[in-house]
Parts: sequence; C-alpha cells; structure tokens
Amino acid sequence: MTVTDPSPATPSSGTTASVVAVHASGVHGFSKPSVDRIVLVEGVGVVGDAHAGVTVQHRSRVARDASQPNLRQVHLIHAELFDLLAAAGHDVAPGDLEENVTTRGIDLLSLPVGTRLTVGDAVVTVTGLRNPCQRINDFQPGLLKQLLRRGDDGEVVRLAGVMGIVSRGGVVRPGDVVDVVLPPPPHLPLTRV
Repeated sequence: MTVTDPSPATPSSGTTASVVAVHASGVHGFSKPSVDRIVLVEGVGVVGDAHAGVTVQHRSRVARDASQPNLRQVHLIHAELFDLLAAAGHDVAPGDLEENVTTRGIDLLSLPVGTRLTVGDAVVTVTGLRNPCQRINDFQPGLLKQLLRRGDDGEVVRLAGVMGIVSRGGVVRPGDVVDVVLPPPPHLPLTRV
C-alpha cells in the first residue's frame, strides 16, 4: 500500500495492500458470489450489482427517500476482519458480508472521509462506514455482535467495512494493488452512511 498525504509529515507505510477477491450480485440478497473481475462506472458503482446507481439502491433507504445520492456504490471489507471473526468462532469468507471488494493490508476503518483508493484501473472515494444490520444475524447467529461493538469510551464501533463512490471507472481484479491518497487536512473520521 502506498499512502500519499498532502502533508509531508505522513510517510508511506511501505506495505503493499491488495485486492483479495471481488464480488457482485444483481439481486438484493445477502452474500455476493466471487467473480474474476468487476467493472466500476463513475458515479454509479459496480456493473450488474443491485446496489449500483446514482441514487440510493439500498431498499430501506429507497423507502425513506429514493432521491438521496448513493454514497454506498462500492462496499469494501478488509480480509483481516475474517481472521478476527474466525477467532470468535465464525466462518465468514470473502463476499459473505455482501462486499464488492475484499482487501488485505490496509486498515480501511481508520481512513478519513474523502480518502481516494486507486484499485486496479478505478478510483473509489471513501464516504463512510457500513452500518451492519440484523440480516447479519440471519446469516450467522451472533455475528452482528462481532461487527457492531462498543468501544472503551462507550461509542459504537462498526467493523463491517467502508462504503465509497466511484470517482473514476475501471476494472478491478483479485491481485490488484490498492494505493491510498488521503484528503487534505483536517481529516474527518468515518461515520455510518
């Protein structure tokens, strides 16, 4: 992973982040099957995915206000989460939590709002955290408690990945490197979108 920060005080981490797997599904189910590549369209999302669109596509958000901009065009999860879940007794694989892109080697949850991720030919701008819902417990009982916790300060901690919009279209494949460009300061922490 290459981290680029406009302020000279933040050096590159020197590690390589990459795409482990990519996923898409044309139906509003829960898990998404792995595919050999996904195509991202600027301002829309993943071609053939039920969550692609200029306006919100998540069913509960459409019911509230279908004209809202879609800040959830691409869902990314770090594979390290699956390691954590396995240690807690859950068998979760890439795509099981409905993500489009599974990464390794990047702390997605610590990125600030507006971080630009160059993934394959595409650029995804991070908009916020995925808010895990009850459907996760329908997938595996007790899993929601692992993904939605309280920190030592009492604040809710969401571990189910990040959401983003497509800022430049392109193809994303397993094995692609992920480059990170942080926005100019001040860096705003991610909140649920």
